[in-house]
Amino acid sequence: MPENDLLSSCNIGENMDRSNETSPVSHFVLLGLSAHPKLEKTFFVLILLMYLVILLGNGVLILVTVLDSHLHTPMYFFLGNLSFLDICYTTSSVPLVLDSFLTPRKTISFSGCAVQMFLSFAMGATECVLLSMMAFDRYVAICNPLRYPVVMSKAAYVPMAAGSWASGSITATVQISLAMKLPFCGDNVINHFTCEILAVLKLACADISINVISMAVGNAMFLGVPVLFIFVSYIFILSTILRIPSAEGRKKAFSTCSAHLTVVIVFYGTILFMYGKPKSKDPRGADKQDLTDKLISLFYGVLTPMLNPIIYSLRNKDVRAAVRNLLSPKHFKW
Repeated sequence: MPENDLLSSCNIGENMDRSNETSPVSHFVLLGLSAHPKLEKTFFVLILLMYLVILLGNGVLILVTVLDSHLHTPMYFFLGNLSFLDICYTTSSVPLVLDSFLTPRKTISFSGCAVQMFLSFAMGATECVLLSMMAFDRYVAICNPLRYPVVMSKAAYVPMAAGSWASGSITATVQISLAMKLPFCGDNVINHFTCEILAVLKLACADISINVISMAVGNAMFLGVPVLFIFVSYIFILSTILRIPSAEGRKKAFSTCSAHLTVVIVFYGTILFMYGKPKSKDPRGADKQDLTDKLISLFYGVLTPMLNPIIYSLRNKDVRAAVRNLLSPKHFKW
């Protein structure tokens, strides 16, 4: 996360002086694309269609992992959790975004902003941990197949998934509690589509150093550690696959983890693209850069949840077979 940008954009001294002159903020104004009204209708249709695909695709995946007995395995249990998480993540923000495209001046209450931030932050952190749990599942399946039923028993994979949800909720509670304890007493316009935590912190009229440090620690725990864990897991996985003597055996082994690897690359690749790209130093291009950043953030929030069910449907023959079976005419006979 760009903590230096966040600190430099917040004039702490002026904000603390202003806190004595203005009343506390009771609501926020979401700027969204209000400065670009011609784009709002186009993006409303585009985001709505993507949201419907997310609901349909992930909903179907949840159904097949529950209804098809062949998919009652740890890998598909995690996949069902991932699909449910993607639905929750997008539902916490996309309806608000769509509403902002139709409303000239979109406002959100202080408490509503806190709830929206909590849900988005919790779902994002949970997905990071859940993807690392799925990597461990693939590691055991390929590197220790004989011990897989014992290591990945129901007594193990259910707490693993529950721990992912719990850890995401805990870190979100900490970060949002720290943010909402700050005084907001001046500018209440959030230059974003939703209550994005970095955009909200810029409006605080107090020292945000603790928040920045806390977020840096959280990022290391929920981005750095899972990425390292996934990376090490796939080193062992690829090493094991390369030692398989037959080409057909290598292909079959790799196919069991290719969908997860693709999802990981898409998920973390978009995060690195969002926060790793250089910022524009030309003041004349600030507005254009600002619009670009907001649109990238917007599409990041819907692109990965939309691609996940597509990737798993295309890369996994068991899922394709389960979907075909679910959609077959016999399921619709009265």
